[in-house]
Amino acid sequence: MNAVVKSLMPNSPASKTNINVGDILRRINGADINDYLDYEYHSYDEEVLLELLSPDKKVKLIQINRIEGTDIGIEFESFLMDRERSCKNKCIFCFIDQLPTGMRDTLYYKDDDFRLSFLQGNYITLTNLSHEDVERIISLRISPINVSLHTLDSKLRSYMLGGEMGGNSLSAFMKLVKAGITLNCQIVCCPGINHGKELSKTIMRLMKMGRHINSVSIVPVGLTKHRQGLTKLRAFDKKLALQTIKLVEHYGDVCLKLRGSRVFYCADELYMMAGLELPNNEFYEDYPQLENGVGMMRLFITEFEKALSSNTKKPLSFSEVSIATGVLAHPHLTNISNMITAKYDKILCNVYAIRNEFFGESVVVSGLITGTDLINQLKDEQLGSRLLIPQNMLRNKGTSDSSGGSTDDVFLDDVTVLDVSNELGVPIRIVKQDGADLLRAFVER
Repeated sequence: MNAVVKSLMPNSPASKTNINVGDILRRINGADINDYLDYEYHSYDEEVLLELLSPDKKVKLIQINRIEGTDIGIEFESFLMDRERSCKNKCIFCFIDQLPTGMRDTLYYKDDDFRLSFLQGNYITLTNLSHEDVERIISLRISPINVSLHTLDSKLRSYMLGGEMGGNSLSAFMKLVKAGITLNCQIVCCPGINHGKELSKTIMRLMKMGRHINSVSIVPVGLTKHRQGLTKLRAFDKKLALQTIKLVEHYGDVCLKLRGSRVFYCADELYMMAGLELPNNEFYEDYPQLENGVGMMRLFITEFEKALSSNTKKPLSFSEVSIATGVLAHPHLTNISNMITAKYDKILCNVYAIRNEFFGESVVVSGLITGTDLINQLKDEQLGSRLLIPQNMLRNKGTSDSSGGSTDDVFLDDVTVLDVSNELGVPIRIVKQDGADLLRAFVER
């Protein structure tokens, strides 16, 4: 446990007590605090009694009264107040195993911590859960839990995850379902392994588990050129993407009639690979699998169109702006560009599709484009007054607007936004995953 007080939030209940930086939180209302989940669960009530240990080993008892559910206001040296649990699997489709050598150590780290699943939305395999962990999830009602499932066939899951625990951990999955824990699931679909009939079997079994299966995303396997020594896998093509969409949408239609929700969704990549129009905004309901790339482009377009229709600001002078994006998203960004230039005659927009030479040209999403590829492919292009790039290209997901970038905004290859800006000789504007922010990047200088 690392429940060492790092700081107190200004004007918080804790800031009005004699809790000090360096104190160690030991118990709340008599319950041991082992990690952040314990802290969240036991500090929810209006009245809480904290037991802390000062650096000089003196015990402090602090009574705090505040509105139920509001933050006490303590920040700890470690977010989890414990070590993160890493992944011990050897998944045949693991993207991290397909990274080239020589990158930062942090890029090779694989987390598989059920606490981060609840707190930050991470997806976990359940393979490192002990019996006590499962009981704790149930007793604390930790929900939802996001699970990288892939299949409900125990032998097949063991193969896909690279060890017996892949199949054995399905017992934990079933126990969570029976206990009423809400689960969001991810299926990385590998042609010839867990797609087609196997995918259909998995979906039908999940449907029988009822409303505790909140949502399921079907994501195509991502393959880089750095797969030497790894299991041979087949990439998706247009035909397979069409077949998978048809299958998933069939079961989604059934679920929509039975329980008022589609439950099962294909990632945007599959629609783009298939050359299909994206489903409409209503199709995605409340976007339960947005972080898995399900509906992300549709939401972005919807936000942009809404902002465009209501915007009253007009550019004061002529400007030429460029957008860099992935191969898959290029047609959609081109359509957005056409909408902008149709409304504003003082804006000229160029949209560039960046080939992924760093990871391999089979990787076509914008979030894996590197600074090196941007420099190499745009250095001889007409970029105008500024270059727009999506926030998801950056490792730290920087949120601030950038005029030339900063050393904190880093691509996967450790090239900074400032490096790219200097090499291309143009200011760079980082666009949030928000269609309205893209419009602002055009009309605001």
